[in-house]
Amino acid sequence: MSKKVLSDIEIAQQCEMKHIEEIAAKINLSPDDLELYGKYKAKIPLRLIDEDKIKNSHLVLVTAMTPTPAGEGKTTTSIGLTEGMNKIGKRTTVVLREPSLGPVFGIKGGAAGGGYSQVVPMEDINLHFTGDFSAVEKANNLLSALIDNNIQSKTRNLGIDPRTIGWKRVMDMNDRALRDITIGLGGTANGIPRQDGFNITPASEVMAILCMAENFEDLKTRLGSIYVGLTFDKKPIYARDLNAENAMAILLKDAIMPNLVQTMEGNPAIIHGGPFANIAQGTNTIIATKAGLSLSDFVVTEAGFGADLGAEKFLDIKCVSAGLKPEAVVLVATIRALRHHGGAPKEEYNTASIERVEAGFPNLQKHIENIKKFGLNPVVAINAFPTDTEEEIELIQSKCIEMGVNAIVAEGWANGGNGMEELARAVVNEVESGKNNFTQLYNWELPIKDKIETIAQEIYGAVGVDYSKQALTDLAKINNLGLNALPICMAKTQKSFSDNDKMLARPANFRITVREFEFAAGAGFIIPILGKMMRMPGLPATPASEGMSIDKNGKISGLS
Repeated sequence: MSKKVLSDIEIAQQCEMKHIEEIAAKINLSPDDLELYGKYKAKIPLRLIDEDKIKNSHLVLVTAMTPTPAGEGKTTTSIGLTEGMNKIGKRTTVVLREPSLGPVFGIKGGAAGGGYSQVVPMEDINLHFTGDFSAVEKANNLLSALIDNNIQSKTRNLGIDPRTIGWKRVMDMNDRALRDITIGLGGTANGIPRQDGFNITPASEVMAILCMAENFEDLKTRLGSIYVGLTFDKKPIYARDLNAENAMAILLKDAIMPNLVQTMEGNPAIIHGGPFANIAQGTNTIIATKAGLSLSDFVVTEAGFGADLGAEKFLDIKCVSAGLKPEAVVLVATIRALRHHGGAPKEEYNTASIERVEAGFPNLQKHIENIKKFGLNPVVAINAFPTDTEEEIELIQSKCIEMGVNAIVAEGWANGGNGMEELARAVVNEVESGKNNFTQLYNWELPIKDKIETIAQEIYGAVGVDYSKQALTDLAKINNLGLNALPICMAKTQKSFSDNDKMLARPANFRITVREFEFAAGAGFIIPILGKMMRMPGLPATPASEGMSIDKNGKISGLS
């Protein structure tokens, strides 16, 4: 009789969690250092960040090749690697982003790892957790309310031109009906009518600011620098002109503290912040990463989507801004993703094909080349699936060896830390080799077009960049506002190196088009938008929420 295959939530619910004080003790924290959220969650104060200790700790980034729509397992690999590192005697903490309710109830069903490489309590982490997303949402929407109140005011009116307001309300749910709305209808008491809309909470600049802030004062300064729009006489208005930054910061006073939880094997995990990587920087907070480095010898962290998005932004924006110096990169690949990029249709992702894997390898090859451009030699983690064949695995390993890179089968999903020890040793060897020397790809002081073209040509492999008329108008505005020395946070499809999601593997002889620009003056980056990027997703035909249930005892099923 075949053994039942357990779902992720069933595996997580079998875990005997330790009290969070016991986990805290592993990183030398006392109960007095914690702000408890029940038995298994706690916030840790910012005073624990120690810049001197950070200098002696080691930062490891987990990223991936261009994924299939299902994702290739960066979070699972990050957690499993952390388990494996601790098993070989390296005091390691995993630092991750918080899941968004939109994808949880939409497509993914959960984002706390998978199989026997998960963080727990899995249900709490995937749902409201400690309320950080709610705080971001409220801070964002307070600014929205202040903007519309000022337009309505007869005594303190700043003369904001409603047609120039780019700030939108947010909520953490997929709801396409809220993308474009009209507000202020129903009479003069209800405000001034204008076009507005909702973004999903992870797309809020407040979320990006939370993730870029170094401390509470920096948070307030960045919140005050949020660009609102122009007055009728073309004067720029920022959140500080509305005296919004202190009230917004008050709403974020707890959210700015990182969250401590645990892996299934009882190792520390810090989870904090959650911007998407295709429209924002796609990494957890600087504060969380520095907290992990202050409390552990090694930190394993991940950046969203493929390395052309999350990793490039992690390295060129977050690391440069915070003075972080990663010493190793793990590049997650799957046989199914290689088959996908080799031409396999979705229904044949699990069908063995040495020809398709070979045809798809140039995608992984390009990602390896890109990581090396930052002065880092990646370790490839082949995230194992039951449908992988030895022949396909050996092909990848031999091709990686030709590039001077180790490719190691990672079995964290099936075996937890026991399946990740070989990868853990390879990562430690890269760190201890002393050969990796992180270098940013471009200088922030370069002209905006030069920075964009560097990313497009070096990372994507494009032959050039085109700009729409709207983009050129936006670019002139950014330069006039004096924001031209900010780094670039590209917004593009995660499905291809190009801006065309149909161009798989390693496209060649293509150009990308910047359709328009946005900018996040508070977070501190410029956002070229390639194609039509969705800041408020919709639900699929069959949302993941339909497969979820909760019984009379409060036990949840259907999260995955």
